[in-house]
Amino acid sequence: MIERQSDPFEAITLLMTTFPSQEVAETIATELVESQLAACVNLLAPGQSIFQWKGKIEKTEEVVALIKTTHARMDALSEELVSLHPYDEPELLCLGVHGGTQSYLNWVREAVD
Repeated sequence: MIERQSDPFEAITLLMTTFPSQEVAETIATELVESQLAACVNLLAPGQSIFQWKGKIEKTEEVVALIKTTHARMDALSEELVSLHPYDEPELLCLGVHGGTQSYLNWVREAVD
């Protein structure tokens, strides 16, 4: 059964970022989970990013991270992520989660409580 999230404070949020290597990604992801800012961080296989930076086209290999937390913990998680991140301007996108299985959403809430 899918739970529709109606309480914004208790809503689950998905944050997305990238890291320069698997090692950096694992270190920061572990810190976020240990500090209970994130319930789970999925690290995806390295892929190529192509972007414009300081007037130049860049191509680099990066690890994508999908971070699950609650809306209530999002600001604290964002601050910690930016302080730990090695990039001058880390990618940080906050994506709303409209619903999911009640048991999984409850697990995320309990993990960051």
